[in-house]
Amino acid sequence: MSSDERRDSLADQAAAWVPPWQRPTAPSAAPETEDLGNSAPPEGPEPTKISGDIEGAAESAAPDAPVEAGGSGEAGGSGETGESGEGRESGEGPGVGETGGGEGKGGRGSSAKGSAGRRRGAPAPEPPPELDDTELRGALEAILLVVDEPVSELILAQVLEQPAERIGPMLDEIAAGYTAAGHGFELRRAAGGWRLYTRPEYATYVERFVLDGQSVRLTQAALETLAVIAYKQPVTRSRISAIRGVNCDGVIRTLVSRGLVEECGTEPDSGAFLYRTTTMFLEKLGLNSVDDLPPLAPFLPDDVEELADATR
Repeated sequence: MSSDERRDSLADQAAAWVPPWQRPTAPSAAPETEDLGNSAPPEGPEPTKISGDIEGAAESAAPDAPVEAGGSGEAGGSGETGESGEGRESGEGPGVGETGGGEGKGGRGSSAKGSAGRRRGAPAPEPPPELDDTELRGALEAILLVVDEPVSELILAQVLEQPAERIGPMLDEIAAGYTAAGHGFELRRAAGGWRLYTRPEYATYVERFVLDGQSVRLTQAALETLAVIAYKQPVTRSRISAIRGVNCDGVIRTLVSRGLVEECGTEPDSGAFLYRTTTMFLEKLGLNSVDDLPPLAPFLPDDVEELADATR
């Protein structure tokens, strides 16, 4: 066979070749196709849109195309369909992603707001229970029995965790009750606070029991100097000496060491130290302030003016 005849034979074979997807279907397959079309779809994954596009592209291919052309056509159809499919999927993907991101941000924002709201709206600590009058009275009496100095109403309110408005009236009621019952002690204000004291009418018995000559008493000079400071405060040392007529430096040092007198600045003109009584002085005398000191007029002699003229 010559070369020309061989080329013609190969060309005829190539032209007569039919791709597998274009070959006629066997007669027995038709009823199955009809049954499949009318019957319920088989179990399994549903054919995707990509596979449908591939089959459509294969059927539209030319029947006399070479084998290589058919193969590339199939690949091209798959590529285009794949790109479009991916495009559709990617198009849907960002939307879902953006929505999810929005929801995530919203979730975080609402969570942050919720936590901030919980912090701002945290329940305040419950106030302490309010004591009834009987329990409040007993608590105040118990504290007043152990204090060694007058205690203020504010401190009592803080210790008992009760309103300060209730403490003052209750202390007044307790003091009135002690006085009405005739107890040997009384509750009274002293040095800006409250403390229990023995009643003056029982002072001799208390003195006999407690003192019995064991305590160091103030001398007459110390009592006179203390009285001058109490009624003339703030006063300088030279003024005290002028009133008493004698030097009182040693006596003032004694009173300062006992805690009954203290320095409180200097006199503007002379620069001399000023002296005044202390809180201990009020506490020892059972006074609330120096305004409660008794007046001096009843204790002055009748001829005080004559004595003053004589000293001149």
